[in-house]
Amino acid sequence: MKNYQQWVISTHAAHGPAAYFRGMPTTTPPLLTSVQLARFVAHGHLRLDAVVPAELNREALDLLPAGLPDVPHGTPLADAYPPGSLPRRLVELPAVAGALRSLVGPSPTVDHHAVHVREPHEGHAQPLHGDAIIDVRPDAFDVQLMYYPQEVTADMGGTLLVPGSHLRRTNESDTGRYQNLRGQTRLVCPAGTVLLLHHGIWHGGRRNDSARRRYMFKIRFNPTVPQVRLWDTADLADPAVTTELGRYFPWYEQATGRLEVHNRVRLWRALTGDDSFDVEHWVTRVTNRPSQRSRS
Repeated sequence: MKNYQQWVISTHAAHGPAAYFRGMPTTTPPLLTSVQLARFVAHGHLRLDAVVPAELNREALDLLPAGLPDVPHGTPLADAYPPGSLPRRLVELPAVAGALRSLVGPSPTVDHHAVHVREPHEGHAQPLHGDAIIDVRPDAFDVQLMYYPQEVTADMGGTLLVPGSHLRRTNESDTGRYQNLRGQTRLVCPAGTVLLLHHGIWHGGRRNDSARRRYMFKIRFNPTVPQVRLWDTADLADPAVTTELGRYFPWYEQATGRLEVHNRVRLWRALTGDDSFDVEHWVTRVTNRPSQRSRS
């Protein structure tokens, strides 16, 4: 495999100077709506079915078996992938670019990327886990892009997700002892599907019982700007926003489930800059500090 510097030089020579993500793109990609953003805050993921064209999927299946050159941690997205390269063309797709811009802003850095392979009939699954040590940031999050260049059928395993788990703080594979949770989802999708995940969501690669290798390409993005109103806020007052943020999931305990909603409200306040937003008055109640206000 080429090293990173050789890959950049050869790809730049083949495809010309970099243009995208160096400042504003020539056209603004379609941004997420407030309802979509609230759904991401509640579920911890966003699914874009079949957004990658067949040509790029075929190219990916040719390239991924050999892996892709590493990118140094924290490389600006504009510098991480040369124009014309598979990752660059992937993140430039309008639906993907608009969703990323809505979640992490116009100039994120690449934390890392990886090619994940599930072998045919491999007989074991990846433990349920989060992709980082305990992360206590209340006002920022990383986004992981997972790209599936081939159709994923039920017997190919798919990626297991536990919706609504992303704000429950855990340490990497502490959840690995859990085998099944009510409401979990296992990815079955058409070729060219992209998942965008909050970095904290519980997930794992399921066992591949098919006769085909399954490929997934992942990029983790770190924001470099405050994640405040980066999306299309025209529908910010839509009642569906509150409905999404107040959603319960089947695996929630009755009492602890309230904490999940509480944490979502805190995150939504940070994302919107609106400290008055609430669901059922929960955050307003527990952050009420009259004695502090009286000193001002």
